[in-house]
Amino acid sequence: MTKNKWGPLVYSGVGVAAMFVILAAVGVIGNTVKKRIDLTADRVYTLSEGTKKILGGLKSPVTVNFYCTQGENEMPIPLKTYAKRVEDLLDEYRQASGGKIQIRKFDPQPDSDAEDAARLDGVEGQNLSDGGLISLGDRIYLGLAVSCIDQKAAIPFLDPSRERLLEYDLTRAIAQVNNPQKATVGIMSGLPVFGQMNPMAMRMGGGQQQEPWVFLSELKRDFNVKQVEMTAEAIDEDIGVLLVVHPSGVTDKTQYALDQFVLRGGKLIALLDPLSVFDSRNSMNMQNMLQRAASGGSTLEKLLKAWGLEFDVAKVIADKNYVTMVRRGTGGPAPEPTWLSLTPEAIDANDVTTAQIDSVLLAGAGVFTGTPAAGLKQTVLLRTSANSQPVDKMMAQFGGDTTKDFSPSGKEQALALRLEGKFKTAFPDGKPGGDTKSEDDADEDAEKKLEGEAAKEKPAAASLKESARDGVVILLGDSDFIYDQFCVQVQNFLGQKLISPFNGNLGLLQNLVEQMLGDSNLIGVRSRAVQNRPFTLVRKIQAQAEEQYRARIKQLEQDLQDAQQKISELQRGKETNQRFILSKEQQDEIKRFHQKEAEAKRELKEVRKQLRREIDALETRLKWVNIAAMPFLVTVAGVSLAMVKRKKTAAK
Repeated sequence: MTKNKWGPLVYSGVGVAAMFVILAAVGVIGNTVKKRIDLTADRVYTLSEGTKKILGGLKSPVTVNFYCTQGENEMPIPLKTYAKRVEDLLDEYRQASGGKIQIRKFDPQPDSDAEDAARLDGVEGQNLSDGGLISLGDRIYLGLAVSCIDQKAAIPFLDPSRERLLEYDLTRAIAQVNNPQKATVGIMSGLPVFGQMNPMAMRMGGGQQQEPWVFLSELKRDFNVKQVEMTAEAIDEDIGVLLVVHPSGVTDKTQYALDQFVLRGGKLIALLDPLSVFDSRNSMNMQNMLQRAASGGSTLEKLLKAWGLEFDVAKVIADKNYVTMVRRGTGGPAPEPTWLSLTPEAIDANDVTTAQIDSVLLAGAGVFTGTPAAGLKQTVLLRTSANSQPVDKMMAQFGGDTTKDFSPSGKEQALALRLEGKFKTAFPDGKPGGDTKSEDDADEDAEKKLEGEAAKEKPAAASLKESARDGVVILLGDSDFIYDQFCVQVQNFLGQKLISPFNGNLGLLQNLVEQMLGDSNLIGVRSRAVQNRPFTLVRKIQAQAEEQYRARIKQLEQDLQDAQQKISELQRGKETNQRFILSKEQQDEIKRFHQKEAEAKRELKEVRKQLRREIDALETRLKWVNIAAMPFLVTVAGVSLAMVKRKKTAAK
């Protein structure tokens, strides 16, 4: 009896002890191996293939110094949690590199050697006094420095809001120190992308300099960036990729320079625009705004013609499938079909530059038409839906109803494309001339004559007629998409300027440059940083309902026009002295019109109700699926497992 009494207790104790040992062993092994199970749809917590290729290609050891303030009460809980995630990611890098990545961790306490090392590495401590967590003067460190031989790159502060960009930032830093040679990117722009004097401040008597656009600072981290004037007549030989942004008023001589640049093997990215929102908004007065809206489009007409393409600067594209909610004036947000919020359906998923871009915002964009010239291959990177139509850009600029007479084209149109192959010159007669010389030029010529043969100009190089090897040109029908307000959110956090992209615009531009000039492995790492899942089904329901709504509006307007015409005819048929008195026929006609108007309004109201009901029903279904479906499935699985186990136990 005694044996039977104590037996179960002994077995239970041994079982608990064994389970404790097993759990402890699993914890120790797990802490050493640092393997994570990534259950996210986009595998955002798994190293991308691009990162693995860069780590696999390391030729020299790379050291990562991770600086993180330790201590129970020295760092806020959110930052401490994020620091742990950074540490886990660094361990994954170490494992994936096959020993080429060495991680060193430091706790930069005040007046310590670790704090001095952090400052030497470019990692600065941050004052944090929010909520009284840390007194003013105390500093925390959360940053890292990457070094390889004599090259070093630092991330001064690891911002939790950039967690989706953490892998990209770290991989880019490793790529920079592993391959320090930077290629040169030229920037030619009709917009003040390098910074400008604030027009409003100038009118107020000030002179505040506006900062350069964010995309410039991002490109400078990977490339040497050189400014090229819009009046340039030649492109420097060291420029491998030339980015042309809104070339409004570009001259034939500059187009010739671009033509020769492409023919000699240079790679061109041209951001053209029928309507630059930035340019029109920054006009000094309404007259300038109207002038720029009417004629401020940008194109490369001669080059496009030689390449077999056209770009209409008089119209912008409206697309009812990719509308954006835009606030104009003091009113609330309203759907704007000329501001395109592109979803994956509009983006080429088979091209490396756009494969992982899932959202792009274009404002007042144009489309490319035509057939590429012989020898050129076209790849469409961004496209409209079939539910689109070019509309007058003046109407779009000043908030007019661009859908009043909307008639879908029924075909997709190219918003961005790549041309590859053998390019032929757009200037078969050579460099265009005929410009009148200035007085300074005339004086210079006279001086050269006096100086004799030694001062004669060197003969100009022969004009290229065709590219010797396949070239690449990328065309995009919008320039506003790289302006800060259309692509990034800029915040000041603990004295640091933090940049967080809210769509794929910035990543798309970087991908295009990277593919042509840099490490293409970074494309996949960068592109996964922004993931956007719009309710495409909701948009389709809205588009369908708006189609009915728009048709009913047109019918109502036609009824109004017919009634007014009928009243006018009745009025003209009356005597002169009776024209201000309504006849019985006119009164009846007006009454019938009011009846039609009331009926139409009731129908329109019913359309709105039906639209709202369908959207609400869809939202309700989605909420139930997200909130209740998964717990329900887990409960059913648990109950089923318990019932099966109970049956097996009962059978014994």
